[in-house]
Amino acid sequence: MDYKVLLAFSIPIGLGIAAFGSALALGKAVAAAMEATGRQPEASTKILINMATGCAFIEALTIYVLVLAFALAGKI
Repeated sequence: MDYKVLLAFSIPIGLGIAAFGSALALGKAVAAAMEATGRQPEASTKILINMATGCAFIEALTIYVLVLAFALAGKI
């Protein structure tokens, strides 16, 4: 099997796995933040800031995978 065929199959699969993992992580982060806000409404600002920072890191990892996929797609 040629490496181009392997890249053509593995790039979309890798993107799908990264997107699925990112969706799970973001869902869990937001759910935990909403639960924490429900328990301590007076700390909602600190919780929101921490959640947004964590979500930004999660999204950054997904964007890195997307950039890598575009770079590898140029090899096909």
